[in-house]
Amino acid sequence: MAPTTLIPGFHAAEIAAGDGIGIRAAIGGSGPPVLLLHGHPQTHATWRAVAPVLAERFTVVATDLRGYGDSAKPDSGGDHAPYSKRAMAADQVAVMWELGHRHFAVVGHDRGGRVAHRMALDHPDAVERLAVLDIAPTATMYARADRDFATRYFWWFFLIQPEPLPEEMIAGATETYLRMHLSGQSRTEGVPAEDLVQEYLRCYRDPRMVHAVCEDYRAAAGIDLDHDREDGEAGRLLTQPLLALWGANGTVGRTYDVLETWREVSTGSVDGHGLACGHTLQEELPDQVADHLTGFLAG
Repeated sequence: MAPTTLIPGFHAAEIAAGDGIGIRAAIGGSGPPVLLLHGHPQTHATWRAVAPVLAERFTVVATDLRGYGDSAKPDSGGDHAPYSKRAMAADQVAVMWELGHRHFAVVGHDRGGRVAHRMALDHPDAVERLAVLDIAPTATMYARADRDFATRYFWWFFLIQPEPLPEEMIAGATETYLRMHLSGQSRTEGVPAEDLVQEYLRCYRDPRMVHAVCEDYRAAAGIDLDHDREDGEAGRLLTQPLLALWGANGTVGRTYDVLETWREVSTGSVDGHGLACGHTLQEELPDQVADHLTGFLAG
């Protein structure tokens, strides 16, 4: 079947990222290139209200991360390295280069923000500007975790349990689990829209994706923290201009001084705003998100 996308006015493609990894992408617009990365449990479709607005001024590439949606789901090993943010970031850089974009801005929500953070560190000559939506740095969130955080973000600790426990438990109640997760992220009535829920559910019903999701979180609690520690020991910090947006009514906004957490890992300019919503800013307040991103991406 031909690649498809739910983003209006965009065309879908499968882009080779090397090593047999195919990445689903939706592409639209013209102008300076911008890469949009989704979080969990979404796919690139989460940007469907934001991407067309950005496409009025930018060439927009929205992708499914490795393991998610319709992108490749490679096997993993004991160190979960195939789902490290380093590996996932390398995929996305390869996609942009394959499309002819050697330098670009990147916007990441949730897991996509963590991939974007790693990408900006590992590929500083490629990433010109960085926007992160509703996250603090991974190492910071683990280091400062308390009972309240563990209760609100229980999946951080559930999904990292050894295979096959979380995979089989989710398989036994896939729709219940997914709907609970999605409704818990939003603080806006009617978000996510039912057709988006169905799209996310289509992908989540694939056991390979559920396993990949678990591997993503297992990597975050292991090899990703190793990479972060190596950065700290080497004094490697972000240098690009950074925009942080967060939901003022969500866990991140209520738990952290978000801008300060990013200034701790950056030597570049850091700016940002809390918005009156929950975790899924791009679905709850797409017009505001698009407005903030347009201003930032235009420099």
